[in-house]
Amino acid sequence: MRMTTTFGINQIVSHGFGVFLFAALVPLMQESIAISHWYLATIGALTQLSYLGGAMLLGLIGHRIDSGRLVLITGAISSALLLIMATLNDPMLVLLTLIGLAASAAISWGAIVELITRYAHPSFCSTSLSSASSGTAWGYGLNGLLILLVVPLLGWRSGWVLAGILGYMALILTFFLLQHLKQRDVSSASETKHALPARQLFYIIATERTAFFACLICLMVGFATMPFATWLNTYLAELSLPAALGGYTWTMSGITGMAAGFLSGKLADKKGHGTALLIIFGGFALGQLALIYDPASFAIFAGFGYGLMYFPMWGIIAGWVKQHYSSTATMQINGIGMVTFGLGGALGNLLAGFIRELTGSLEGVYWIIAADALLLLGVAAYIYLTERPKDGSNPFNDFTQGAPG
Repeated sequence: MRMTTTFGINQIVSHGFGVFLFAALVPLMQESIAISHWYLATIGALTQLSYLGGAMLLGLIGHRIDSGRLVLITGAISSALLLIMATLNDPMLVLLTLIGLAASAAISWGAIVELITRYAHPSFCSTSLSSASSGTAWGYGLNGLLILLVVPLLGWRSGWVLAGILGYMALILTFFLLQHLKQRDVSSASETKHALPARQLFYIIATERTAFFACLICLMVGFATMPFATWLNTYLAELSLPAALGGYTWTMSGITGMAAGFLSGKLADKKGHGTALLIIFGGFALGQLALIYDPASFAIFAGFGYGLMYFPMWGIIAGWVKQHYSSTATMQINGIGMVTFGLGGALGNLLAGFIRELTGSLEGVYWIIAADALLLLGVAAYIYLTERPKDGSNPFNDFTQGAPG
């Protein structure tokens, strides 16, 4: 529990604050910094590329650096950059700082995956991973509290200061946790020798079932969730629905994500990863179908499905991959999965923009998202039906922990 909580706090800092706090504070920051819509679009594109670059770098060379050291380095960088954001007035410096935060967040999560899969008990691995990954949802909630309680009194800069302070608190907790973990009887050298060379990494992803489906799911999730999040408020406004509906929808997503991490991870550990994926993707698909049927009545339910799936999905997928690969190889495959997620998100947003420009409406976008959600449900059903039995027999020729490449 201590490890899961500490790494969950790291997720609050790296993703909740480092990736999403700017979007929450930008309306207030525009009062003192010249931030145009074109500038916001540039930030969105460049931070996405930076996140992809960090994930790709982690997948290719992350195994050569101690994961604990990576978590500490990225935590220190993120905390410093959060504090620096409170002092900036130049839009270009804001952009560069956000680029650094995005890359740091990607590397931090990949290193956390390696540490949890190495040190967590196998019976609770997915619970720990999905609970830690849901730290992002807690970050969503804290962002909302900052905007409601702190920023109105002390200004937008106070939000960045408090985020940076929490970052350094997380850094201290992480340092002591890593000291504790080092005392365990675990051979890090044994894990390192199971790292995959770059060529073999891509070969395994292209040819082996678990690695292929893990990256395919990340691609499909990115294709659905990124345009869903980017365009939801615009779609609701297009339908002349109250602006508060979007706020309630995102609040529901955050609350659901906070609880879904532990519960879905527990389900994956007890009943199998196929079962957990089937339930979370089923909830997401139902939410999307309900949204296109009646947005006014079911937008909040769609937010529930989004939170149920998006936040714990990363931990469940990483736990599933860990059943077949070493901790270091899991980190590498997870890094490539983050890259495919970003590519899917970029493709989804580009397609959404094209449809909006062509038709003047976003209704077709949400039909496509619903179709993608149904395909995800189909993939989950296939995994559920073909998942390795509990007795350990495996009809598929995966690169297992005991078979270094």
